[in-house]
Amino acid sequence: MTERQIPKWSDLKPLLRVKPLELDPTTRRLQNALSIADLRTAARRRTPRSVFDYTDGAADAEISLRRARMLFRNLELRPSILHDVSSVDTTTQMLGSPAAVPFSFAPTGFTRMMHHEGEGAVARVAGRRGIPYALSTMGTTSIEGVAEASPEARKWFQLYVWKDRSAGEDLMARAKAAGYEALMLTVDVPVAGARLRDVRNGFSIPPALTLKTLLDIGTKPAWWVNMLTTEPLTFASLSSWEGTVAELLDQLFDPSMTLADLEWLRASWDGPLIIKGIQTVEDAQRVTDAGADAIVLSNHGGRQLDRAPVPLRLLPDVAEAVGDRTEVWVDTGIMSGADIVAALALGADATMVGRAYLYGLMAGGERGVDRAAEILTREVQRTMALLGVSSVTELGPQHVRLP
Repeated sequence: MTERQIPKWSDLKPLLRVKPLELDPTTRRLQNALSIADLRTAARRRTPRSVFDYTDGAADAEISLRRARMLFRNLELRPSILHDVSSVDTTTQMLGSPAAVPFSFAPTGFTRMMHHEGEGAVARVAGRRGIPYALSTMGTTSIEGVAEASPEARKWFQLYVWKDRSAGEDLMARAKAAGYEALMLTVDVPVAGARLRDVRNGFSIPPALTLKTLLDIGTKPAWWVNMLTTEPLTFASLSSWEGTVAELLDQLFDPSMTLADLEWLRASWDGPLIIKGIQTVEDAQRVTDAGADAIVLSNHGGRQLDRAPVPLRLLPDVAEAVGDRTEVWVDTGIMSGADIVAALALGADATMVGRAYLYGLMAGGERGVDRAAEILTREVQRTMALLGVSSVTELGPQHVRLP
């Protein structure tokens, strides 16, 4: 028979370790977030519905975004055993210079709407962690303001071609004067996509104080206090706007732009050029032939054409078609470090993340962005080690099987 005894306090004490109480609610919230999905949940609780939906949503029935995420979920990672992975190097090359991790922070519009710290917070995290950051034309901090916030960060400026070409020339001149390394031309917005969540929520810039909005204030008081007591939104590229995002895009952007307009752009910008929004092999070849230093396979996070090609599915064919003539990056649907590793294995030189760091920003400002970067970096390191590779250059198609 098993003999039993009454446990002594000295036996119980090592088993009863009380977790230290964290008094700072933001720190506590971020410590409890173990994944980007956790940050998304925290972001939803912290931000007004219209703002969260602007970030989280996509176009029409949101099929493009769901398909992109589903492909990442359904792919198979294929590990190789018995390799030395005691040290894992996540460094990669972006535009010929090293980046500490194989992802950059993608350009996002109206970032100070998500959290009052906005683009400055993202730039500071980017500078500390060696992550390149692209400021959007529709950003809510000026070109010069972001440069001042993080002088050490690798900064790119994302440009939409305006109907008023002189405005675009002015933006490129300001970016060059402020020390931005590269220009990112987004080419998949001839007109605005149908973002139905925004329409249903009555989302506008600045937020309209409708009855629905006033009711929302009661459930998200901290966001509203921060928005109303900090400096008004300052746009990177225009003085002010009142209306919906779709109305703004259709008013400003030029639907007549063609590949020939790259000659106009090159006359104003002599640095590295990134073309974002490539969705076919043929277009990847065209812009590569036109001299793009990098291309981004992207359907704009599913926010433009619904049922558009899934960038990850397109990646192997594009990588084969353009070879080493240009760098190939990919975005849309990335929610984990494993997603990033899978994209690299399928032929991407690097990736871009947008919603992932915005969830962190909404959950906890600059600390939340840092938490998102930390989560992604650790997941990249762990996935690489479990696959049996110690550097990004060792990743290849043998490590991934697409469904």
